[in-house]
Amino acid sequence: MTFDLNNKGVDAAALVAEISIDVGRKRRRGIYDGDYIIARAERHNFMYLADCKELLGYNLNCLQCAVVVDTNGFDIEDRRPGLKGYLVIRLKTIIWNLLAFYTSRMWSQQNQANSLLISALESAYHQSETRIETLEARIAELEHIKFLGK
Repeated sequence: MTFDLNNKGVDAAALVAEISIDVGRKRRRGIYDGDYIIARAERHNFMYLADCKELLGYNLNCLQCAVVVDTNGFDIEDRRPGLKGYLVIRLKTIIWNLLAFYTSRMWSQQNQANSLLISALESAYHQSETRIETLEARIAELEHIKFLGK
């Protein structure tokens, strides 16, 4: 059984170029800004594994930046030309507005829960750091007393 994946009607290079242009345009508009922070954290996790304290702090910072669900509107686009494209955009806009009406309460509750969770996580992190520093200082003091006692 063989498969031929070369479709003569599709220009892969042109498709990739079109996607690259679209992504570049969206990056310039700032659409991907929040996602970059998380992607950068994921990519750098292996580099920072040697320093878990720094990794945890970095990931907490990324969570702070991404904690809120974006409920803002956005430009709805369609590639179809003319009346057909216009009608598709209008239909999508109507659907988006209807969905936003029904989901806005859920989004606000999710944003509240996300904010509380990140606050609790940060609080636990800072309490643990303070406790560890206190215990390390106490251990150093006890080791010093033991050393002087010998």
